[in-house]
Amino acid sequence: MKKQNNRRTPAESKERMKVEIKGNELIITVEMQKPTPSASGKTLVVASSHGNQTTTAIIDGKPVIVGFNAYIKK
Repeated sequence: MKKQNNRRTPAESKERMKVEIKGNELIITVEMQKPTPSASGKTLVVASSHGNQTTTAIIDGKPVIVGFNAYIKK
């Protein structure tokens, strides 16, 4: 998959995302990117999982799946 602007591919996002469970909290750590226009152009994306990603965090024997977008208004 080709990168457009400063966007990462889903595989690159998964590699750079750390998900862990500490006590009763799910902690997601991800590197932020330069604000990039969203697909609609209404917001500027600063971090994204680029769709749902299966993580190494486990609950009840099953992997936790995470999907998110962090953005700012234009």
